[in-house]
Amino acid sequence: MRFWITIGLILVLSAVGLTYEIAAGRVLAPFFGTSLLTWTAVIATVLAGFSLGSALGGFVAERPRAAAVDAVRKALVATAVLMALSPAALGLLHAIGARGTGGMFVSVILTFFPASVLVSLPSPFLAKLAIEARPGREGSSLGLVLAAGSCGAIFGAILSGFVALPLIGSVATFAVCGALTLACIPFLRGCASGGGDGEEAVAPTAGPPSGGMVGAAAIVMFAGVAGGSPCMYESGLSCLHVADEGGEVRLYSDGITQAAEQIVEDGDPNGSAPVLALSYTKWLWARLDRDLGPGPSVLFVGGGGYTLPAKLLAARPDARAVAVEIDPLVTRVVRWHMPRAGPMIAGAGDRLGIVHADGRVYLNETDRRFDAAVMDAFSSNSVPAHLVTRETFERLRTIVDGPVYVNLIDAPDGPLARGVHAILMELYPHVYAVRGPPSSLGRTNVLLAAARTSLAPVDILPDGYGPARISPGRAFTDDRSWAGHR
Repeated sequence: MRFWITIGLILVLSAVGLTYEIAAGRVLAPFFGTSLLTWTAVIATVLAGFSLGSALGGFVAERPRAAAVDAVRKALVATAVLMALSPAALGLLHAIGARGTGGMFVSVILTFFPASVLVSLPSPFLAKLAIEARPGREGSSLGLVLAAGSCGAIFGAILSGFVALPLIGSVATFAVCGALTLACIPFLRGCASGGGDGEEAVAPTAGPPSGGMVGAAAIVMFAGVAGGSPCMYESGLSCLHVADEGGEVRLYSDGITQAAEQIVEDGDPNGSAPVLALSYTKWLWARLDRDLGPGPSVLFVGGGGYTLPAKLLAARPDARAVAVEIDPLVTRVVRWHMPRAGPMIAGAGDRLGIVHADGRVYLNETDRRFDAAVMDAFSSNSVPAHLVTRETFERLRTIVDGPVYVNLIDAPDGPLARGVHAILMELYPHVYAVRGPPSSLGRTNVLLAAARTSLAPVDILPDGYGPARISPGRAFTDDRSWAGHR
């Protein structure tokens, strides 16, 4: 094998390994959400697989050349199959009962660890070939081997995050990883004589495709073409579903309810305004309706189903709103499916500004002022940590003249609720908190309203809602922030 072929193979397999790692975190979200815990589990598992694979590959590299080539080829065939079938394996584990933090760890290990071991197993053997290919230049050869591994990892990260996952989705990305792995096999040249190390190969050859390789190629192709995606709509940021349930249109992101709107007939007295279906949105709208004047300018961080911005614009003809939604796919799905919010945001003109950006970035860069703000941004069922820090709300206070409303999902007196409540108590003289009924997991919507002046109470709370008693807590900062939950 020529030196630059071995370098190229190292680069490709490193790129495949990193693409697989990032795709693993994305495909995990529909089943277990996205949080610091899920990403930690994926990264730790895949890196552990890389480490074990490299160690085992070192022993393979010491075997006679023909045996080593054969072992590496078999490892790559198995890698391709396991990578392509990863989404199906994850779905199967979830279907048979893998739930909670323990189920998430077990699913990650069983699904992603074996392929991570096998994809890194060829690296020591390829590194050995590269060094042997340039006698007397071992130092520079080793440096190029290490550089190829790093460059491949960089390329894989960019390819998965900017190209593969946003454009073709996670299932097809896993199939592409398998296909690229199989494509490396013909370049692994063996010895027809079966000569070992120190013996000159009689007839270097890649050999005809084996039955195992042909079967693996068929599995990879089938998984990529026929494999069912866990998402109705998928981007690099979101896995979305839309469903009509009991007279409501519900938007799900990573399996978590993102928004809901009641289906109403034409001629309904609500006119074109969305009929809010989720209890927490009813409370937020009751507060907005009570606290704001006839023509407010309101900032919504987190577009979601756009039901609240649409409700505001329909009820207040002179109102204006800016909705910051990080994922353009969410906006498109709302336009296509939400019965009242979709047409409203499509026809709002300059009364509604939709900004596709991270909420914190928008807050840092905007020079606009607002009469109120609604913080309702989520990643799965966890609030992004950088949106619930003291620095975030200090910035909000400088650009928002009126009240700030916050929607959280936590235990009734959980750490997230305590941390955000502590921040608001530091910054505002008047802070109000209500909560809904806890779910089977013990979490609920905890809603906060903070203002410079006293706010009048709303007349009616949604069913099951009541005042929340929140204990003192540590205010989150950019340095020590919320860790998240699933």
